[in-house]
Amino acid sequence: MRPAPGRRRQILDTAARVFAAQGYDATTVRQIADAAGLLAGSLYYHFDSKESMLDEILSGFLDSLWTRYDTVLAAGLRPRESLAALVTASFREIDRHRAAVAIYQKESRHLTDQPRFGYLADAQRRFERAWLRTLESGVASGDFRTDLDVRLTYRFVRDTVWVAASWYRPGGQHSPEEIARQYLSMVLEGVALRDSHRTHAPHD
Repeated sequence: MRPAPGRRRQILDTAARVFAAQGYDATTVRQIADAAGLLAGSLYYHFDSKESMLDEILSGFLDSLWTRYDTVLAAGLRPRESLAALVTASFREIDRHRAAVAIYQKESRHLTDQPRFGYLADAQRRFERAWLRTLESGVASGDFRTDLDVRLTYRFVRDTVWVAASWYRPGGQHSPEEIARQYLSMVLEGVALRDSHRTHAPHD
Protein backbone atom coordinates (compact mmCIF):
# COMPACT_ATOMS: atom_id res chain seq x y z
CA MET A 1 0.00 0.00 0.00
CA ARG A 2 1.19 3.49 -0.84
CA PRO A 3 1.08 6.15 1.90
CA ALA A 4 -1.91 8.47 1.49
CA PRO A 5 -0.73 11.75 -0.14
CA GLY A 6 -2.91 13.80 2.19
CA ARG A 7 -1.38 12.20 5.26
CA ARG A 8 2.12 12.80 3.90
CA ARG A 9 1.24 16.46 3.42
CA GLN A 10 -0.05 16.72 6.98
CA ILE A 11 3.14 15.16 8.35
CA LEU A 12 5.30 17.50 6.29
CA ASP A 13 3.35 20.52 7.47
CA THR A 14 3.77 19.35 11.06
CA ALA A 15 7.49 18.71 10.57
CA ALA A 16 7.92 22.17 9.04
CA ARG A 17 6.30 23.83 12.05
CA VAL A 18 8.47 21.86 14.49
CA PHE A 19 11.68 22.52 12.51
CA ALA A 20 10.84 26.23 12.33
CA ALA A 21 10.15 26.46 16.06
CA GLN A 22 12.99 24.31 17.42
CA GLY A 23 15.62 24.20 14.65
CA TYR A 24 16.39 21.21 12.46
CA ASP A 25 19.28 19.78 14.49
CA ALA A 26 17.39 20.07 17.78
CA THR A 27 14.32 18.25 16.45
CA THR A 28 13.97 14.48 16.77
CA VAL A 29 11.85 12.11 14.71
CA ARG A 30 9.95 11.24 17.88
CA GLN A 31 9.03 14.91 18.41
CA ILE A 32 7.69 15.15 14.87
CA ALA A 33 5.76 11.90 15.31
CA ASP A 34 4.29 13.09 18.62
CA ALA A 35 3.20 16.39 17.05
CA ALA A 36 1.65 14.49 14.13
CA GLY A 37 -0.13 12.00 16.42
CA LEU A 38 1.95 9.02 15.25
CA LEU A 39 4.26 6.46 16.77
CA ALA A 40 7.87 7.20 15.83
CA GLY A 41 8.13 3.92 13.94
CA SER A 42 5.01 4.72 11.94
CA LEU A 43 6.63 7.89 10.63
CA TYR A 44 9.11 5.78 8.67
CA TYR A 45 6.22 4.33 6.71
CA HIS A 46 5.94 7.76 5.10
CA PHE A 47 9.55 9.07 5.15
CA ASP A 48 12.87 7.27 5.41
CA SER A 49 14.56 9.99 7.48
CA LYS A 50 14.29 13.41 9.05
CA GLU A 51 16.57 14.68 6.28
CA SER A 52 14.09 13.51 3.63
CA MET A 53 11.34 15.50 5.29
CA LEU A 54 13.50 18.62 5.36
CA ASP A 55 14.47 18.12 1.71
CA GLU A 56 10.84 17.81 0.61
CA ILE A 57 9.80 20.87 2.66
CA LEU A 58 12.51 23.11 1.20
CA SER A 59 12.35 21.85 -2.38
CA GLY A 60 8.55 22.15 -2.36
CA PHE A 61 8.74 25.75 -1.18
CA LEU A 62 11.36 26.68 -3.80
CA ASP A 63 9.46 24.96 -6.61
CA SER A 64 6.33 26.90 -5.65
CA LEU A 65 8.24 30.17 -5.42
CA TRP A 66 9.86 29.73 -8.81
CA THR A 67 6.56 28.82 -10.45
CA ARG A 68 5.31 32.26 -9.37
CA TYR A 69 8.53 34.07 -10.23
CA ASP A 70 8.83 32.47 -13.69
CA THR A 71 5.27 33.54 -14.48
CA VAL A 72 6.12 37.13 -13.54
CA LEU A 73 9.42 37.18 -15.42
CA ALA A 74 7.85 35.72 -18.57
CA ALA A 75 4.98 38.24 -18.61
CA GLY A 76 6.91 41.01 -20.36
CA LEU A 77 6.02 43.63 -17.75
CA ARG A 78 7.81 46.93 -17.37
CA PRO A 79 10.47 46.81 -14.63
CA ARG A 80 8.38 48.70 -12.07
CA GLU A 81 5.40 46.36 -12.56
CA SER A 82 7.71 43.35 -12.57
CA LEU A 83 9.25 44.43 -9.27
CA ALA A 84 5.78 44.91 -7.77
CA ALA A 85 4.70 41.48 -8.99
CA LEU A 86 7.82 39.81 -7.56
CA VAL A 87 7.25 41.42 -4.17
CA THR A 88 3.59 40.37 -4.20
CA ALA A 89 4.52 36.82 -5.23
CA SER A 90 7.02 36.69 -2.36
CA PHE A 91 4.40 37.65 0.22
CA ARG A 92 1.99 35.09 -1.18
CA GLU A 93 4.65 32.43 -0.70
CA ILE A 94 5.31 33.61 2.86
CA ASP A 95 1.57 33.24 3.46
CA ARG A 96 1.54 29.74 1.97
CA HIS A 97 4.90 28.43 3.25
CA ARG A 98 5.71 30.52 6.32
CA ALA A 99 7.37 27.65 8.24
CA ALA A 100 9.43 26.61 5.20
CA VAL A 101 10.61 30.20 4.72
CA ALA A 102 11.69 30.35 8.37
CA ILE A 103 13.58 27.05 7.99
CA TYR A 104 15.24 28.26 4.81
CA GLN A 105 16.41 31.44 6.52
CA LYS A 106 17.75 29.63 9.59
CA GLU A 107 19.24 26.51 8.06
CA SER A 108 20.24 27.12 4.44
CA ARG A 109 23.69 28.53 5.19
CA HIS A 110 25.02 25.32 6.72
CA LEU A 111 22.87 22.97 4.62
CA THR A 112 24.48 24.14 1.39
CA ASP A 113 27.63 22.27 2.41
CA GLN A 114 25.73 18.98 2.12
CA PRO A 115 25.48 17.45 -1.38
CA ARG A 116 21.78 16.70 -0.96
CA PHE A 117 21.03 20.38 -0.41
CA GLY A 118 23.34 21.85 -3.03
CA TYR A 119 20.27 23.15 -4.85
CA LEU A 120 19.84 25.77 -2.11
CA ALA A 121 22.95 27.65 -3.27
CA ASP A 122 21.79 27.34 -6.89
CA ALA A 123 18.39 28.76 -5.93
CA GLN A 124 20.01 31.69 -4.13
CA ARG A 125 22.12 32.57 -7.19
CA ARG A 126 19.10 32.27 -9.47
CA PHE A 127 17.05 34.40 -7.08
CA GLU A 128 19.72 37.12 -7.04
CA ARG A 129 20.05 37.16 -10.84
CA ALA A 130 16.30 37.58 -11.31
CA TRP A 131 16.07 40.55 -8.95
CA LEU A 132 19.24 42.22 -10.21
CA ARG A 133 18.10 41.93 -13.84
CA THR A 134 14.77 43.52 -12.93
CA LEU A 135 16.46 46.42 -11.14
CA GLU A 136 19.08 46.90 -13.88
CA SER A 137 16.34 46.94 -16.54
CA GLY A 138 14.49 49.56 -14.51
CA VAL A 139 17.55 51.80 -14.35
CA ALA A 140 18.17 51.39 -18.09
CA SER A 141 14.55 52.14 -19.00
CA GLY A 142 14.21 55.14 -16.70
CA ASP A 143 11.69 53.43 -14.40
CA PHE A 144 14.21 53.66 -11.54
CA ARG A 145 16.76 56.31 -10.61
CA THR A 146 20.00 56.24 -12.57
CA ASP A 147 22.06 56.65 -9.39
CA LEU A 148 20.58 53.48 -7.89
CA ASP A 149 23.05 50.94 -6.53
CA VAL A 150 21.18 47.89 -7.77
CA ARG A 151 23.03 45.36 -5.61
CA LEU A 152 22.44 47.36 -2.45
CA THR A 153 18.80 47.87 -3.44
CA TYR A 154 18.39 44.16 -4.08
CA ARG A 155 19.73 43.32 -0.63
CA PHE A 156 17.46 45.89 0.99
CA VAL A 157 14.33 44.65 -0.78
CA ARG A 158 15.25 40.99 -0.22
CA ASP A 159 15.82 41.41 3.50
CA THR A 160 12.86 43.73 3.99
CA VAL A 161 10.46 41.31 2.32
CA TRP A 162 11.63 37.94 3.62
CA VAL A 163 12.15 38.98 7.24
CA ALA A 164 8.35 39.32 7.33
CA ALA A 165 8.18 35.54 7.77
CA SER A 166 9.31 36.10 11.38
CA TRP A 167 6.14 38.02 12.28
CA TYR A 168 3.56 37.30 9.59
CA ARG A 169 0.66 35.02 10.53
CA PRO A 170 -1.74 33.66 7.90
CA GLY A 171 -5.28 34.88 8.40
CA GLY A 172 -4.15 38.03 10.21
CA GLN A 173 -5.34 41.59 9.85
CA HIS A 174 -3.68 42.16 6.47
CA SER A 175 -3.68 39.96 3.39
CA PRO A 176 -0.39 39.18 1.60
CA GLU A 177 -1.47 41.52 -1.19
CA GLU A 178 -2.15 44.39 1.20
CA ILE A 179 1.20 43.94 2.94
CA ALA A 180 2.92 43.87 -0.45
CA ARG A 181 1.13 47.08 -1.44
CA GLN A 182 2.27 48.84 1.73
CA TYR A 183 5.86 47.61 1.34
CA LEU A 184 5.95 48.69 -2.29
CA SER A 185 4.63 52.11 -1.36
CA MET A 186 7.53 52.53 1.08
CA VAL A 187 10.14 51.10 -1.28
CA LEU A 188 9.03 52.99 -4.39
CA GLU A 189 7.70 56.23 -2.89
CA GLY A 190 9.46 56.52 0.47
CA VAL A 191 7.85 57.43 3.77
CA ALA A 192 8.44 61.22 3.88
CA LEU A 193 5.88 63.62 2.44
CA ARG A 194 6.99 65.47 -0.65
CA ASP A 195 7.34 69.23 -0.24
CA SER A 196 4.18 69.86 -2.26
CA HIS A 197 2.16 67.71 0.17
CA ARG A 198 3.38 69.23 3.44
CA THR A 199 0.63 70.80 5.54
CA HIS A 200 2.98 72.47 8.03
CA ALA A 201 6.62 73.29 8.36
CA PRO A 202 8.87 70.69 9.97
CA HIS A 203 10.10 71.35 13.49
CA ASP A 204 13.51 72.91 13.85
